[in-house]
Amino acid sequence: MEVLSSIITGFSVVLEPVNLLFCFIGVLIGNLTGVLPGFGPVGAMCMLFPLTSRFPAVTGIILLAGIYYGCMYGGTITSILVNIPGETATVVTCLDGYQMARQGLAGPALGISAFGSFIAGTFGVVLLMLIAPPLAEFALRFGPPEYFAVMFAALTLISYLASGSMLKAWVMILLGLILGGVGQDLFTGADRLTVGLPMLQEGLDIAPVAMGIFGLGEIFINLEEKIVGAELLTDKIKGLLPNLQQWKESGWPIMRGTFLGFFLGLIPGGGAVIASFASYALEKKLSKHRERFGRGAIEGVAGPESANNAATAGAFVPLLSLGLPSNVITAVLIGAFMVHGIQPGPLLISKYPDVFWGIVASMYVGNVMLLILNLPLIAIWVKLLRIPYSILFPIILFLCILGVYAINYRVEDIFIMLFFGVIGYIMKKTDFEGAPLLLAFILSPVMENAFKQSMRMSAGNFSIFFKSPISGILMLFAFLSIGTTMLPFVLRKVREVREKADESEVE
Repeated sequence: MEVLSSIITGFSVVLEPVNLLFCFIGVLIGNLTGVLPGFGPVGAMCMLFPLTSRFPAVTGIILLAGIYYGCMYGGTITSILVNIPGETATVVTCLDGYQMARQGLAGPALGISAFGSFIAGTFGVVLLMLIAPPLAEFALRFGPPEYFAVMFAALTLISYLASGSMLKAWVMILLGLILGGVGQDLFTGADRLTVGLPMLQEGLDIAPVAMGIFGLGEIFINLEEKIVGAELLTDKIKGLLPNLQQWKESGWPIMRGTFLGFFLGLIPGGGAVIASFASYALEKKLSKHRERFGRGAIEGVAGPESANNAATAGAFVPLLSLGLPSNVITAVLIGAFMVHGIQPGPLLISKYPDVFWGIVASMYVGNVMLLILNLPLIAIWVKLLRIPYSILFPIILFLCILGVYAINYRVEDIFIMLFFGVIGYIMKKTDFEGAPLLLAFILSPVMENAFKQSMRMSAGNFSIFFKSPISGILMLFAFLSIGTTMLPFVLRKVREVREKADESEVE
């Protein structure tokens, strides 16, 4: 009965005209963002970040959340019709979706992806609603040692799941922790790492840092790669409603993708990309006709598309119940909470029930909006791909500059954004991932606060992190993660030393 009352509260919040409007704007922009290659949801969210400080917290979060899950719908369109993934999570959709389009089945491919996304997104929100409140209640038992342990474990897991070099991921995590410490010390008030610049005394804001690395950095890379307009396979799409046989082939992949994607979305560093690839691999393994995959199997579209949408709902569980970002997008959302002085975590539901349940209800409404919007707008979205990037990038750059200035009306923030734009470009060129840096940057102040409080409680004794069963298990897990990441490197070095010793003995 209490849950039903909470859901009613949530819908009363989201159905307020301004919240409903921002939900619509969010999913519309998310859909558009997914269509445009080279400009992901992080860039779009950072551009609209200033709006979150001008409106109530729940309104701003509804807008940003809509961009997040709306992007998954839009990215499918270009994957199927143009063989260009608009979003990283839809890369795997190109394999079978484009082949279906070449066989004249673009309509069913787009239809099943839209319906699968809607089903998975809706079930994902139901699971979020059921899991987040009890998890938050459990997290109320956490003290400073437990908070530090869970954040430390999250960072180690992020490095373990990094797509590139783990050493580079750790470098980014350490750099993020250092950047998060810029400004005045939380306990002593002393300036740290400000290099004598007064504008850094208050620390670095998330908006110029994120917008620089993920917005300007992407623009610079895209300019270098000279993205051109895509060639549309077909502009006449028929049969958007899948037939009975196609539903029969897609039913179980949609359900499996939903649950697999949701639980992979819970894992820090996991999310929609890993979920879509894992779903595709699972469906190919379970299929009785594996030879069809890569040649136009509808299961290869239904499963991954369901998984990546369910993963977005799963990512909100650690965000709302523990205050932990599971990916760079939820890190931006934490920044949006902090702009309003709200710390997402165990106390969010009890202190701000309208915010929590309003966000949950907005995801129900947003998924319905996306189902209605997605298919009719396909022809319009794809034609946008023919606009030369030389026209698009000045508009995006102007919006980034305007957006970051509008937060605090400080010219200094523009220079900070430009500086991190160059850093983001260099990181892209040298294969350093930006996500670990931003996640560590967001967690750094909270981790530092929890660490210092723990040290005061124990008079400087580090054993406090192992006295509680919760913190002890989490710390043990973190050190095991570090050990398993380092073990292959150590073994390789040992093998190289032995080979050199054997060669010298032979000589």
